Amino acid sequence: MIPAPVPRLAVIVVAAGSGTRLNGGAPKAFVGLDEHTILRHALRGVFAAPRAQVVIVVPQGYEGAALTDAREVAGDRLDLVSVVAGGTTRQSSVAAGVAALWADVDTVLVHDAARALTPPAVFARVVAALDGGAEAVIPAVPVVDTIKRVDAAGAIVAAVDRSELAAAQTPQGFRRDVLQEAVRAADAEHTDDAALVAAAGHTVITVAGDEASFKITTGPDLERARALIADVEPRAERHAELARSPRVGIGTDVHAFGGDGVLWLAGLEWPGEPALSGHSDGDAVAHAIVDALLAAAGLGDIGTHFGTDRPEFAGAHAEAFLAHTRNLLGEAGWRIGNVSVQVQANRPRFAGRRAEAERALSAALGGAPVTVSATTTDGLGFTGRAEGVAAFATALVVPA
Repeated sequence: MIPAPVPRLAVIVVAAGSGTRLNGGAPKAFVGLDEHTILRHALRGVFAAPRAQVVIVVPQGYEGAALTDAREVAGDRLDLVSVVAGGTTRQSSVAAGVAALWADVDTVLVHDAARALTPPAVFARVVAALDGGAEAVIPAVPVVDTIKRVDAAGAIVAAVDRSELAAAQTPQGFRRDVLQEAVRAADAEHTDDAALVAAAGHTVITVAGDEASFKITTGPDLERARALIADVEPRAERHAELARSPRVGIGTDVHAFGGDGVLWLAGLEWPGEPALSGHSDGDAVAHAIVDALLAAAGLGDIGTHFGTDRPEFAGAHAEAFLAHTRNLLGEAGWRIGNVSVQVQANRPRFAGRRAEAERALSAALGGAPVTVSATTTDGLGFTGRAEGVAAFATALVVPA
């Protein structure tokens, strides 16, 4: 196996904060959101983002716990992970992360573990801006609240024009040489890495952030994150469960009279009736059933599997279409529950052959129950003018 190339991108995950304001009984990144820590949730986003070296900066003594979190979510990227102890300030922790970068890395993202729900798309936008030539990039969201400037006594001094404001988020991205030099030259503490780089004289641009990328700092922030996790994860589980629950599909088909030979409809030959035109035998009933079954199983439609580019189905009858459809469903893990189909046409008359049609269609579907009903349209439309036949089918499929 050819080894993957060493990535030129790195993500420094800053998880060394004490979490004093959170008061969670552990350093902030190691407080639980649910059964997993804030750090583990943050790493899920990191490993879903573009492939990168990942340096996790943690408080002294938490290296093992961080590595355990990484093992649970890194998948085949675990060999890209390293864990280092941070410093007493955020800036010194970032410096520790920078010191652990591999030689081939030329682009660095710095991400706060406290922004545990940051979507992978935010990482991708920052990386794209750096690839486009930017020296420094941060994700940001508009400030929507009305902002006031107040004095020491709490009195309002002036309103602030929020059109000029944006709330900075992470990951913040930098060319490695730019970040490294800014860290080396720092002579003051800055609240984030963008401020550090801007103080060194570099231009920092913004890309769109995400409301989900809020920072977990206080107890209410933690409860907000927990509520979001509790909402999102059960919805994902429900979606997966529903994906394998019984499913219903509908299908319709119409064919005009005017074909060659004899009429075939609902899997039966109708001597003396005008034939329907079509690539196959024009059996609108069988074709509507095929569409309903494929739709229920999420397998496309009749054109996907029986198009005019499939010469083996030219002139084929219902048995061939329905048997092939049943096989397609079986391969996808579904079996047919039942099918109901209604025919709309002035002719042929179904009353005397309904049971025969149901038996023929059911046999072609491996014994699945099929019911057939028929009606006219009281002279309305093309079926009322005896120009053709329409069929409408509903199908239930269940996990095999």
